[in-house]
Amino acid sequence: MSFGDPNPNPNNPYGQQPNQPPQEQPGYGYPQQPQQGQPGYGYPQQPGQPQGQPGYGYPQQAPGTLQANNGYINVPVLGTVQVASMGRRLGARCIDAAVIGVLYGILSAIGVASAMGIAKSVDDCGSSLDPGYQSCVNEASGSIIATMLGMVAIFGLITLLYEWLMISLLGSTLGKMALGVKVVKENTGLNPGLGAGFIRWIIPIVGVFLCYIGALLVYLSPFFDNSGKLQGWHDRAAGTLVIKK
Repeated sequence: MSFGDPNPNPNNPYGQQPNQPPQEQPGYGYPQQPQQGQPGYGYPQQPGQPQGQPGYGYPQQAPGTLQANNGYINVPVLGTVQVASMGRRLGARCIDAAVIGVLYGILSAIGVASAMGIAKSVDDCGSSLDPGYQSCVNEASGSIIATMLGMVAIFGLITLLYEWLMISLLGSTLGKMALGVKVVKENTGLNPGLGAGFIRWIIPIVGVFLCYIGALLVYLSPFFDNSGKLQGWHDRAAGTLVIKK
């Protein structure tokens, strides 16, 4: 044995104090400490959970859970998002109404010009004493009525395609895009799709036939939602949620 030798026992092959586990190796009664960013033995890591996140001992909020009624909600794929305020949604609705109003105005001008052109053609029918005068007038009148009905059909088609297709496929109309509002499926976080988009569109349209009172109630129905999600009746029926992008 030489001086300064920390191993007084020459038969100890590890060159360490007796009853001391080898360095860099966990011994009996000496559990190894988990490395930083790794879950410990008491908190096994969840499948697919990123490293450094708490394990089963720290449950996360389920999708669709409103956080402390503060306007934020957990949505699949998107994570934590903010529910769009009613002021922002109303502003988007006003922009959409202006866009559709401009289209209606253009089409109405075209329709009126066509009807006036048809009305002037009555002068070509000749005198009221002519045998074919009445049939000529009836034909012109029928053309004017057909033109007006055609314009109404086009108006309805524009409203359908604008609101239904844009919400279904993009999640936003032009007004919603301008104010950062988007409609998503609550259970997936994706765009509503054609089915849910149609349900969401048709419910207010049905209310229009009740002297517009039904449609107004549908658009105001988010104020009656006590869940904090500001879901209108049309959103609940379609399973959609209006969020801020």
